[in-house]
Amino acid sequence: MNVPATREDLMIVNMGPHHPSMHGVLRLIVTLDGEDVIDCEPILGYLHRGMEKIAENRTIIQYLPYVTRWDYLATMFTEAITVNAPEQLGNIQVPKRASYIRVIMLELSRIASHLLWLGPFMADIGAQTPFFYIFRERELVYDLFEAATGMRMMHNYFRIGGVAADLPYGWIDKCLDFCDYFLTGVSEYQKLITRNPIFLERVEGVGIIGVEEAINWGLSGPMLRASGIQWDLRKVDRYECYDEFDWEVQWQKEGDSLSRYLVRIGEMVESIKIIQQALEGIPGGPYENLEIRCFDRVRNPELNDFDYRFISKKPSPTFELSKQELYVRVEAPKGELGVFLIGDQNVFPWRWKIRPPGFINLQILPQLVKRMKLADIMTILGSIDIIMGEVDRLEYLKEVYGMIWVLVPIFTPVLGITIGVLAIVWLEREISAGLQQRIGPEYAGPLGILQALADGTKLLFKENLLPSRGDTRLFSIGPSIAVISILLSYLIIPFGSNLVLSDLNIGVFYGSLFQVLLPLDFLCQDMDPIINIPF
Repeated sequence: MNVPATREDLMIVNMGPHHPSMHGVLRLIVTLDGEDVIDCEPILGYLHRGMEKIAENRTIIQYLPYVTRWDYLATMFTEAITVNAPEQLGNIQVPKRASYIRVIMLELSRIASHLLWLGPFMADIGAQTPFFYIFRERELVYDLFEAATGMRMMHNYFRIGGVAADLPYGWIDKCLDFCDYFLTGVSEYQKLITRNPIFLERVEGVGIIGVEEAINWGLSGPMLRASGIQWDLRKVDRYECYDEFDWEVQWQKEGDSLSRYLVRIGEMVESIKIIQQALEGIPGGPYENLEIRCFDRVRNPELNDFDYRFISKKPSPTFELSKQELYVRVEAPKGELGVFLIGDQNVFPWRWKIRPPGFINLQILPQLVKRMKLADIMTILGSIDIIMGEVDRLEYLKEVYGMIWVLVPIFTPVLGITIGVLAIVWLEREISAGLQQRIGPEYAGPLGILQALADGTKLLFKENLLPSRGDTRLFSIGPSIAVISILLSYLIIPFGSNLVLSDLNIGVFYGSLFQVLLPLDFLCQDMDPIINIPF
């Protein structure tokens, strides 16, 4: 009978990037001591798409369809921050009706995002029923989006100075009906989840974040408010027209996963209150600042407004971004979504830096899961609420650094070979010049320091002029012979790890040196018949 041996060392487990509870292509390298978590390292880089650099090569109108891919569950917020940045940069006024429409769309998007957080979060901790319930209300929200924007998820609805289109006939009544229905749905969620003893056992006291910790880690959104800090950018910055509505900031003081759940449930109720007030008090007037299309558009004076007079399809307006910089932020469902914009008197941004809330909030995950159980990782990760579309945009730098370190061992021998070639050619030229007692053409640069570079370049990229008494074939293949011999010499020398000479034999070294110098001597004798240098 074979008795299994008991192992007492630590175990390293990969969670993701294809784990269904990872909420995207997130990989966690978890070090376990039995069921206890010793360490956790998040690994990104599976979904990078270079959104910042794309923004710096597009106009704002061209870039708007891209931004909904950051956080594809709260698309209205990514559009809002994209148009708010140039609006503040150019001091563009937004009509009152457009501002009300924006608030309605933003709060509907907040509800849709929190709903799709709630369902998978409950599935992560073992409750499958709410996962199916949340799609009822979420589909109703998407019906409203489709009626107003034409799209259910990727809307492309916000514009600089307003929105793309006014609300259709009957949309306001339909949205009011949804608000009344949704309040009953939230009550159903609270009865089903909030007092459930199994749910409370999984989330209460798990992943606690203190007040100072939340501030020091730069957390925002429900992660920050669940730790006892009443900070909401809708109240702090007073953007759009949020200060005209009566609503309360939702917050808790325990800082655990249960508190983050309660904050998000409360925010959905407050969003309904804001939407109802906006729908009842929405003013008339234009839905877009049409004047900005005429004044700030970059035109070609040579065409003399040809496109406006003779082309039936008018091109989208472009806006010159003034030469200044600013940081703009909004209160997204996951926290503070910001953009740092630098204009350069051009239609393209000179710098477009995104501050995604999910990326900042994910930093604290390794600290929260230490000394917890393996099953608590899903609870804590789900309570953070991340979307990898916005989290993964910074891993590009890490990929670049990784490629550089991979290429360093490759370029180090090449650099050594190049320096060796230049040094040998310089030595050969110095000897040649000394024998002929001339320094004119063999003395390039101040004090002759550029002579080696000039001779090496000439050696590797031969001139088209061939000597009259030289061997043409040998003259053409001479550089290749010299370089190949040097490469062979490097293969002989025994290198160990990190390019350290492991076992250098002086005889092998002299042999490789002779192998390098012999072809050069042969070339020198044939290339210049006047010179005959015995090495």
